[in-house]
Formats: sequence, C-alpha cells, structure tokens
Amino acid sequence: MAKYSKKSQDKVEENMHEMKKGKLKSGRSGKKVTNPKQAIAIGLSEARKSGAKVPKKAAAKKAAPKKKAAAKKAAPKKKAAAKKAAPKKKAAAKKAAPRKKAAAKKAAPRKKAAARKAAPKKKAAAKKRATPKKKAASRS
Repeated sequence: MAKYSKKSQDKVEENMHEMKKGKLKSGRSGKKVTNPKQAIAIGLSEARKSGAKVPKKAAAKKAAPKKKAAAKKAAPKKKAAAKKAAPKKKAAAKKAAPRKKAAAKKAAPRKKAAARKAAPKKKAAAKKRATPKKKAASRS
C-alpha cells in the first residue's frame, strides 16, 4: 500500500520543477527555494492542505551525542546522583521529625491557654449567679 497518494506525488513533482526553473518561493519570506528537500516539504504541505493522503510530519530528531563521550560521562553522573539522593532522603526524614514534635509542643500550650481562658469565664459566671442570691437573701 502506498504511503503517499498520487495527488501528493504530483504536487511534489510540480514543486521540484518550479525549484529547478527558479520560480519556487518559500511561503513567509518569499525567498527563492534552492534546496530540493525544501521543495519536497513545500509540495507535501500543499498536498496536506488540499486533502491528499500524506503521512504526518516527522518529529524533530535530537542530535545523538558521541558514544564514547556519552559512556564516560553517563557513569559518573549516575553514581553522583545516587549519592546525592540518599542524603536528601535522610535529611528530609530528620526535618520531618522535629516538625512533628514542634507541632505537638505548639498544640499543648494552645489547649492550656484555652483552658485558662475558659476558667475565669466559669468563675465570673458563678459569681454572677451567686451575687443575686445573696442580695435576694439580704433584702428579705
């Protein structure tokens, strides 16, 4: 089964002829196209716009580093990353423990303070209740 339709092949052929004659120009800048690969790309994009059967655009390829250099550099990085990761975990555990203790310490005084505030209110309420009874007793 053909990847490209006849219509798309014709578009590419037309663009190649235009490029060879010097009549093919790029879309944005309007400069003359001299590269055959660019002429093919223009032909395929025009075919896509017209609805012809054309495969999707290829993703941009990353430049592969040299094998020898990559092998030497990759090994130390992995070891260094492993060494760095282990202390971070320990440090995170150490930091978490004091936070829990500090949170517990902070919670306890809050409870005590709330109890202290509530106690005077209870005493004041008890005094208010007691004072009218005493007054009522003294009046009679």
